[in-house]
Amino acid sequence: MENNNSCFAELNNYTCSDVGLLLPLVNEYTWSVWTRATIYFVGLLWCFLGVAIIADIFMCSIEKITSHTRTIKVASEETETGYEEVEVKVWNDTVANLTLMALGSSAPEILLACIETVGNDFQAGELGPGTIVGSAAFNLFCITSFCVVVIPTGEVRRIAAFRVFALTAVFSLFAYVWLAVILLLISPDEVEIWEAVLTFVFFPLLVSVAYVVDKHCYRPKASKDKVNVEDNEEEDKELGYSNKLTNFLPWNKKSKKKKGHEVGKVDEDRMRALIKELREIHPNLSEEDLVQLATARLAEEQPHDRLWYRINAVKQMAGNPKLNPQVNNRLAKVFDCLKKKELSGKLEVAETASMIEMSDTWKKSVVEFTAAQSAILERDQKVQVTVRRFGKLNCQIVCRIETIDGTAEAQKDYIPLKETFVFEEDEKEKTFDIAIIDDNDWEPDEVFFVKLSLDPDHESSEAAVIGKRAIQEITILNDDDPGTFEFEKPSILFKESEGKAQIPVIRSNGADGRVTLTWKTEDLTAICGRDYVGGEGTITFEHGETTKMLDIPIVDDQEKEKDESFKVELCDVDCPGAKLGRIRKTIVSVVDDDEFNNMVNRMMIKVNVNMDAMRVDSSTWSDQFRNAMNVNGGDIEGATNTDYVMHFLTFGWKLLFAFVPPPSLLGGWLSFFTSLAVIGVLTAIVGDLAGIFGCLVGLRDTITSITFVAMGTSLPDLFASKQAATMEKTADNSIGNVTGSNSVNVFLGLGLPWLMAAIYRKAKGESFVVRSGDLGFTVVVFIVFAILCLAVLVIRRYSTACGRGELGGPTVTKVVTGLFLFLLWVGYVALSVAQVYGFIQPKF
Repeated sequence: MENNNSCFAELNNYTCSDVGLLLPLVNEYTWSVWTRATIYFVGLLWCFLGVAIIADIFMCSIEKITSHTRTIKVASEETETGYEEVEVKVWNDTVANLTLMALGSSAPEILLACIETVGNDFQAGELGPGTIVGSAAFNLFCITSFCVVVIPTGEVRRIAAFRVFALTAVFSLFAYVWLAVILLLISPDEVEIWEAVLTFVFFPLLVSVAYVVDKHCYRPKASKDKVNVEDNEEEDKELGYSNKLTNFLPWNKKSKKKKGHEVGKVDEDRMRALIKELREIHPNLSEEDLVQLATARLAEEQPHDRLWYRINAVKQMAGNPKLNPQVNNRLAKVFDCLKKKELSGKLEVAETASMIEMSDTWKKSVVEFTAAQSAILERDQKVQVTVRRFGKLNCQIVCRIETIDGTAEAQKDYIPLKETFVFEEDEKEKTFDIAIIDDNDWEPDEVFFVKLSLDPDHESSEAAVIGKRAIQEITILNDDDPGTFEFEKPSILFKESEGKAQIPVIRSNGADGRVTLTWKTEDLTAICGRDYVGGEGTITFEHGETTKMLDIPIVDDQEKEKDESFKVELCDVDCPGAKLGRIRKTIVSVVDDDEFNNMVNRMMIKVNVNMDAMRVDSSTWSDQFRNAMNVNGGDIEGATNTDYVMHFLTFGWKLLFAFVPPPSLLGGWLSFFTSLAVIGVLTAIVGDLAGIFGCLVGLRDTITSITFVAMGTSLPDLFASKQAATMEKTADNSIGNVTGSNSVNVFLGLGLPWLMAAIYRKAKGESFVVRSGDLGFTVVVFIVFAILCLAVLVIRRYSTACGRGELGGPTVTKVVTGLFLFLLWVGYVALSVAQVYGFIQPKF
């Protein structure tokens, strides 16, 4: 009997069998160590995905809670009632960032510390505190390093709310200095009740002081508004923001949301403006294309907080529907032009090439051919093409020009051209000669093309765009007649919203010599100066050119009116032998926009429906299950290969978590507490997986926590910061929140479990023991490296060589900064490993 008991005890007492709180679930006595290590490591990675997904639901509930608003009445002389109703947030943004939002991003670390302490019978463990310090190091060093580097070359991002950032940075350093003091100086290897109480009390103190700084409560009341306006305007001016943009910025105190005009909803004026912008870029977009582009553009204009980026990053990781709508590849260039006001090359969005209108107000150089088509006699043996530049002229522009075969073939019919050329400052035109091969064989007319583009490898490409004539068609002719000139059609139709009537004038039966035509307009039902800009003028065909556009500006008054028309006539030619053709006059009709108005209304409905579907708090149980069962929420067209892979890996988690109440119920609080409980259970499993894995491969809990666990819980923050860094005009949502979450982790993540444990141990007449050796050393190393990191950010903010911004700037400085910050994290991990395994012996 004793032998049986001995065998039973031996079967339950194997390597690392007593490490976990919940695991192992089955007896693993017969499993090899490396088999178990592999299973636990894969399980740890898979659970990190689960934690990220349930944290996404948790943060959606936080977004629902913090977005709650109330209506107040504000005095106004512009309304009949003498006041207007304005919706304001119940939660202050700073308080929300440091409480619920910090809890949302740090819940796994905080709960891990609490669960480990309670599970160890209120004894201190290594995994929880190590994860908190390791996560702080990863956030400050790695995330900041990555955000510095990913900014496009030449662009910078500055922290706008620098006072709040400075305050949270000071509190972050103070939090870890305080941690080192109580671990190494006041009561080594022990945390007393008063120390735990003070650590926990620092959390509400941080929130209170940050609120005071945010509200400028330390300034005289009369100067608060003046200070806010001056500071914000100075910052906006320094960053180059327009008044239009600053109306959307979260720190702009003048930004108000009137009742009936919700954030995330488009009104008729904005819809018309978007359509006009898109039609200027490409006049032939379909209504569905316009809806997709308008939705994407409106979504980008909405102000986003750090929580939004974190939620969107997790949705991308899990293959769920994105919060920022993606345009398909066919429309990607049009959308890029809409965002950046530039377009390089020819867009192939619809059957007709896009017509891009640039103006001097764009502050860029516009480069294009002077003609879209030209012709040359084969016996002339060369054709001349001219490239012009207008707009910004006080800069150097590097361009490329190359020939492309049509029916004419290179080396057989012409000598190919492919070269890079430079527009120097104030230079407006460049002329190129292309050699034509004159043979004795009869051939029909043949064509080839000349393409113009910017040199993407040269920094001047940021200061220029390609105009509407990016490609010129050249026809090789056998005729020396100057040609016959006429309109392409006797009548032509334009919509008022197009802004310009582009009337084709064609040259046939020859293309020899330079010919100038005179034209004039005549009012019919449209009035010159009120409905269009007409009069008299000339249009010149250079030698070989066969098609030119006569541009007549149309006045778009956005008013409902009847169709109007005017006449354009070709009057005379100045070249002997040239003559006017049969279609000398054309009637231009400007169509009433009733159809356009109906289209605007339809688009408003569709865009608002799309925007509502992207709200993080609008999901129902059916939405959750549909998103869980389908890749990218059922949007197969917008799904990528990564979405399919991640959907396969996370399908089990998504289906399980679809049972969690959605954030739309009970103001988000039901989802908040349910998802928090689920995070707690998953965190306990992660702690067991990490502890057993480290035990099996010979890693101490301190090293496992500052590396694997810290990185696993912080990766969603990395992706969120990357998105915020590239999409936002400031650095607040990318790195501005890092210091705040780091201090909250210490005050709440260590203060709460230590307070509970210290009280529990005191009640039993014992001391709460916290071994200070490994933890104290890693904290001291982090403090030193954190000071270096913050000093670098401050230097970058005020250094011209770094672009005067915390993120981005010139290539060399941003790469050097990113590498230095990453090496700080490597050094932190290396020193911690060396101390834990006895390679270095600190004297404290």
